[in-house]
Amino acid sequence: MAYAAGTALAPVAPVEIDYPSSDGEPLAESYYQLIPLVYAFDALRRRYADRDDVFVAADLLIYYRRGTRDSVAPDVFVVLGAANRPRHSYLLWQEPKGPDFVLEITSASTRDRDQGPKRETYRRLGVREYWQYDPTGDYLEPPLQGLELIEGEYERLPAEELPEKARADGTLRLESKVLGLEVRREAEGLRFYDPVTRSYLLSSAEEQQGRQRAEEDRQLEAAARRQAEAAHRQTEARLHDEAAARRRAEAAQRQAEARIAELEAMLRERGENDTPSE
Repeated sequence: MAYAAGTALAPVAPVEIDYPSSDGEPLAESYYQLIPLVYAFDALRRRYADRDDVFVAADLLIYYRRGTRDSVAPDVFVVLGAANRPRHSYLLWQEPKGPDFVLEITSASTRDRDQGPKRETYRRLGVREYWQYDPTGDYLEPPLQGLELIEGEYERLPAEELPEKARADGTLRLESKVLGLEVRREAEGLRFYDPVTRSYLLSSAEEQQGRQRAEEDRQLEAAARRQAEAAHRQTEARLHDEAAARRRAEAAQRQAEARIAELEAMLRERGENDTPSE
């Protein structure tokens, strides 16, 4: 019975038992661990939403020995080549392969397991990339680490050299070959960046907020345009009224001048008629 390429876990007799869908552990130790976990799961799930052959999960039990309850529950994992469908748990012997990408959000209670037993399990399962992220920066140095499986052993993925200011701000940037993404630790926290589209992967909430901001901007622009158009119409109306007033004044002036000219002509004519004859 084969599990995944490079696995050293020996199968046992296929005795069917109940495989619980929960290990009874909380999703995250605290708010600090929950936020990056939810973001990573949602952002990666959305990235592969149109792919039928990529499975993204969070806190899902992976059972790797049939007939036992030997399992591991990564915070987030991605399988390239597994059906994109809901599961109560991931039974490795029923799937085409194990995870390609695993992310653990490290905390005080998980640090030892993440660095020890879990790392060894992922290595034996042939997980190509194993990532750890410490949102508080208290348990890992550096707080974002990526490991790549090379010839059966994990080797540290290099972090890109960044400007001094970025390093001072705690920014880290590494490349995930499995996902084709940059994995970053920034002031905002854990982020996935797509170098092809030159954009960050957004969660559903972030995209919704973006749509709301775009709609608010659209409404503000429309209101500003209406105000500008109203002001333009008012200006045009004022200029029209002023032009009409000028035309009336000019017409009145011409009438007055014509009347004056008429009176002057009458006076001249009267004067000529009043002149005595010789």
